Amino acid sequence: MLTAKAASVRAREICELAPIVPVLVVEDVAHARPLAEALVAGGLPALEVTLRTPAALEVIAAMAQVEGGVVGAGTLVTPDDVKAAKAAGAHFGVSPGATDALIAACAAEELPLLPGAATASEAMALLEQGFDMLKFFPAEASGGAPALKAIGAPLPQISFCPTGGVSPGNAESYLSLPNVVCAGGSWVAPKDKVIAGDWAGIEALARDAAALAR
Repeated sequence: MLTAKAASVRAREICELAPIVPVLVVEDVAHARPLAEALVAGGLPALEVTLRTPAALEVIAAMAQVEGGVVGAGTLVTPDDVKAAKAAGAHFGVSPGATDALIAACAAEELPLLPGAATASEAMALLEQGFDMLKFFPAEASGGAPALKAIGAPLPQISFCPTGGVSPGNAESYLSLPNVVCAGGSWVAPKDKVIAGDWAGIEALARDAAALAR
């Protein structure tokens, strides 16, 4: 059984690997391995594969074989999602929010969880359970970097990975905050480059993202 504190420590370690965690929606499992290899080569080893496509679990399984990659399952909502992600080889999980059932499932499956929060109350509730490394989602819709800065003033013991609307244009405004460890972004794996198999182009985008200052 993985405690919330241990899960949060591991989630923080993963978030500290690079300033950006790619948020990936992959339709074709054939793209999984070369995409992961390009992102890892570009300096982004932590990868979040969202469970939004029929191929997602197969994609996680394929990416989990890529040397240097740390593959997580995003959009975990139910205990069944957690079990399936762990069975596919996910190293961590990410959720847009958090429920007691989801947290219990991650503990039982020993899957480190990055749970989502959008308000001070949600963040405090998760802190009570032992989580001090959280996802701030949806970041831009919830007030963006100014909101996260404001939350950090009374709750400096909680760190965040803002996701949702983060882009090259605003990433540094988040990464400059003392309560931000990394940010989640989808721009490093644009759909047109994935479909075209432009792995060199994706690696270049990853390198630019990996160079962002924290």
